[in-house]
Amino acid sequence: MTAHTTEHTAADDHALAADLATEAGRLLLAVRKEVGHGDPRALKDTGDLRAHEHLMAALAERRPGDAVLSEEGRASAAGKRSRGGADRAPTGNTRDADRLAADRVWIVDPLDGTREYSEEGRADWAVHVALWVKGELAAGAVALPAQGVTLRTVVGGAKAGEQDLRVPEPEPGRLRIAVSRTRPPAFVQRLADALDLDVTLVPIGSAGAKISAVLLGEVDAYVHAGGQYEWDSAAPAAVALAAGAHASRVDGSPLAYNRPDPTLPDILVCHPVSASTLLTGIRDVSDALPG
Repeated sequence: MTAHTTEHTAADDHALAADLATEAGRLLLAVRKEVGHGDPRALKDTGDLRAHEHLMAALAERRPGDAVLSEEGRASAAGKRSRGGADRAPTGNTRDADRLAADRVWIVDPLDGTREYSEEGRADWAVHVALWVKGELAAGAVALPAQGVTLRTVVGGAKAGEQDLRVPEPEPGRLRIAVSRTRPPAFVQRLADALDLDVTLVPIGSAGAKISAVLLGEVDAYVHAGGQYEWDSAAPAAVALAAGAHASRVDGSPLAYNRPDPTLPDILVCHPVSASTLLTGIRDVSDALPG
């Protein structure tokens, strides 16, 4: 990476994450209106790639010395094309060797929940922008464009829009767990059956929408095992931790980012009061965890 001497304060980084996620969200709403829902694949690809290019260009301009890891910057995304856009491959991520040596890495998902984005009327999709600095998540924002709000880290905490954000404590004896709309939640159903609580499974779209629902009090926990990547959880986890939530792997170990392999297959997000109960329950049904 090229050395740059510009120093950025923590407040600058928090603000930039929120600005970029919100801007990309507005762009995605405009693409939805432009392309329409008649061709879901065209809408998904166009939204994904335009949001990706917007974020890559903005980061290149405003944080030129930082590394970037974007879902759409992978070599496997090279075949995607944006309707009405230049017929070229997406801008690539920072080379792995440079990213792994960097002190500052932006981890972004330009469109989390492409299925929901392509379905008319659905609002459970998101834009993720996170900053990792020297081993820790330092800033993050999750824009929920169709819901008109961005959840974001700030110095000393988190906000939803302009309101302070703290993860609500669940009602005693009750637990609402966010689950995937599209993947059979067999493991989570086993967990629900094993808990000595009144458990309701609540289907929600993207990972960012699920974790946001925990932080906004719409559900009480998100438990996932069976496949994700760093960009699926970095920004939501950054906001969750800043909002006082528990966020970990399902075995209780810390979430780790900017790794050689960006696979990060499982996650638990909840109020700290529920963490011990859920981690114990997960351990008790661990034979049902996806291999």
